[in-house]
Amino acid sequence: MSAASSPFDWKIRVYYEDTDTGGVVFYANYLKFFERARTEWLRSFGFQQQRLADTTGAIFVVKSTSVDYLSPARLDDELRLTVVVEKLRNASIEFVQEAWRLPSGNGAAGEIDQEATLLARGRITVVCVDAASFRPQPIPAELLSRIKDAPAPARQEAP
Repeated sequence: MSAASSPFDWKIRVYYEDTDTGGVVFYANYLKFFERARTEWLRSFGFQQQRLADTTGAIFVVKSTSVDYLSPARLDDELRLTVVVEKLRNASIEFVQEAWRLPSGNGAAGEIDQEATLLARGRITVVCVDAASFRPQPIPAELLSRIKDAPAPARQEAP
């Protein structure tokens, strides 16, 4: 089933721990950023991952990822991460996610950006599995229904 949705937004700040010695975000950290945004997207539907595992035995595991890196993020940049459900199936979800540097962040050579800059675009597929056996299982019905039927989640900001 197809389920293209409006983007869910989550803002984060780039910290020193996210960067390499050149002050540029280490490429693998985009996957961590995308994971955090998907977790907050799930919370926007009223579901927390640990509670979901405890009550239904369902957990989500990443099946595949692909990321295109377009421009570097740097120390102290404010990023907007987006989450869009591209395909929703009974036991899996395919997401398209993007990382954008927001205006007024540090641009190249310390310049101030006047508009948001797309930094990375990823395609991530997660599969719902049984926490005990790691065998695929259907996404819990209540969550699947909320994803299909709920209006696009409200935009959120990191605390």
